[in-house]
Amino acid sequence: MTVATGTETGAIRAGGVRALWAGNPQSVVQRGLIAARSSSWAVVLSGFFEPVFYLASMGIGLGSLIGDVQTSSGVEVPYAAFIAPALLAVSAMNGAIYDSTWNVFFKLNYGKLYEGMLATSLGPLDVALGEILYALLRGLLYATGFMIIMQILGLNLAWTAILALPAVLLIAFGFASLGMAVTSYMKTFQQMDWINFVLLPMFLFSATLYPITIYPEWIQHIIMAFPLWHGVELVRGLTTGILTPEMWWHVLYYVVMIAIGLVFTTKRLRALFLD
Repeated sequence: MTVATGTETGAIRAGGVRALWAGNPQSVVQRGLIAARSSSWAVVLSGFFEPVFYLASMGIGLGSLIGDVQTSSGVEVPYAAFIAPALLAVSAMNGAIYDSTWNVFFKLNYGKLYEGMLATSLGPLDVALGEILYALLRGLLYATGFMIIMQILGLNLAWTAILALPAVLLIAFGFASLGMAVTSYMKTFQQMDWINFVLLPMFLFSATLYPITIYPEWIQHIIMAFPLWHGVELVRGLTTGILTPEMWWHVLYYVVMIAIGLVFTTKRLRALFLD
């Protein structure tokens, strides 16, 4: 009977929607929330305070010397209001990336948790989506806290700033899905260092701290390929009230990013543990 059940399960896993999806990603999220109770909250909060310190030191301190800055749309805004939405996007990225990379790396290679999850009725898409949704919670936590600080400091210049919250969820979703997809191919801690190697220059050069127009045109085209640049431009447009049709391209960029991340993560988990 045991052998027959295993064979039947293998047949179900071999193809079709049921091979990938059991419709229960919330169980993965619930497991993550329970495990978070024993986590170090100092580590969790560090990801939130990093952009806050940048805002205090550069937006408020350096901003008093710089004055107004021109956005990509040609509108001048105070320097603090210029970098605050960029740091909001960075805050969402940091929260999503942490959970979808290092936590996933440990569970995948040392905790062997996914192997146990996929031995149940859960499919690889349940596991992938559940982990990504859990990463979104941290991204949303960081972004909401930072948004409150922006409101207190008067850096939300338009009522459309409220739309920045769903925008940063989209950003966090994109980074979480792609981050988990990349992490599924990582085998050593040395390989994981490449993630920070990519994130740091992307943070510095994605028009976060100064306008993209200061670069030569050929460098601007490279920066425009960065996912964080699209997030920064999207959130900045919403918090400053400078709405343009190009913002829909930023949204589309993240929709494609999410789809690619989910597809690659699902296929990778299935290849590792089911095929």
